[in-house]
Amino acid sequence: MTTVTVRGAGIFGLSVAWFCLKAGARVRVVDPAGVAAGASGGLVGALSPHSPDRWSEVKAFQLRSLVAARTFWPEVDAVTGLRSGYGPVPRVRPLPDADAVARARELAREAARNWGEAGAWTLVEADDWAPSATGLAVRDTLSARLHPARATLSLAEALRRCGVEIVPEARDEGAVVWAAGHAGLADLSRRRAREAGRGIKGQAATLGFDARGFPQVQADGIYIVPHEDATVGVGSTTERDWTTPEPDAQLDEVITRARAICPALAGAPVLRRWAGIRPRARSRAPMLGTWPDRPGHYVANGGFKIGFGVAVEVGRLMADLVVRNRDAIPTPFRVEASL
Repeated sequence: MTTVTVRGAGIFGLSVAWFCLKAGARVRVVDPAGVAAGASGGLVGALSPHSPDRWSEVKAFQLRSLVAARTFWPEVDAVTGLRSGYGPVPRVRPLPDADAVARARELAREAARNWGEAGAWTLVEADDWAPSATGLAVRDTLSARLHPARATLSLAEALRRCGVEIVPEARDEGAVVWAAGHAGLADLSRRRAREAGRGIKGQAATLGFDARGFPQVQADGIYIVPHEDATVGVGSTTERDWTTPEPDAQLDEVITRARAICPALAGAPVLRRWAGIRPRARSRAPMLGTWPDRPGHYVANGGFKIGFGVAVEVGRLMADLVVRNRDAIPTPFRVEASL
């Protein structure tokens, strides 16, 4: 039986652990800070695809993962009895002008070609939830949502119920998968004497508003995601330079912009403020594969803004590599691309 040590109890580490377990490995997860202590403990949870044009390996990878999530998260929740908050909630994007409308029509054709039956990209009339200057919006049905922190906790509990230890410290045994977030990127950079990536601060908030039945919204760089517990997640910032990992005044601007996009949120109270340091690889794509010059060690890092959206496929491919010795990782995602 293959033995695997996964270092990191965020979404990448736990997804890798799950698929290694499914592949027949004996797995232990190690994280001194605990489950969802880093970027995976967020509040927004938009699982949204890239633009459907200029199709690439990266976009195809994301598409496969978004489709696989439709069965993955219900399976995890069935094991635990917990709620990940997963749901196939469409995304709307208000169209501000005629150029945006014309572009949206072009992208509808690209979505039909590249998404197939996995999801639709259509123009619809905007409504009072997310009004637009043109009266039109794009609606896509490939998008979904979950609650990041709760989803991570549900997956961790599913692993425990299947016999996987999640501990603060333990020695390495067998193959070692490093899924240690921005700290892991910093460690890789030190060992290679070249920046492999960095931590980017993101901030988000939970508002007290019951928008169940409404779509999630993307506009002006902001995501607005209705959750099943009658709250709304809004975020986030992208801060390359930051002095504190805690929420600060920049989050106030995010909340203000979210209320301008969705006027119904104007009086909604702020229930929680959150900030986290998200790992972005130098290539800006997830960093997956063998750790150069460290036999038996592997890297699964760099989820940045799309970590939850690609986590299912990341876990599957890493388990294939670590347990079955089958390397099908796309070239743009390989560790070498960020070194």
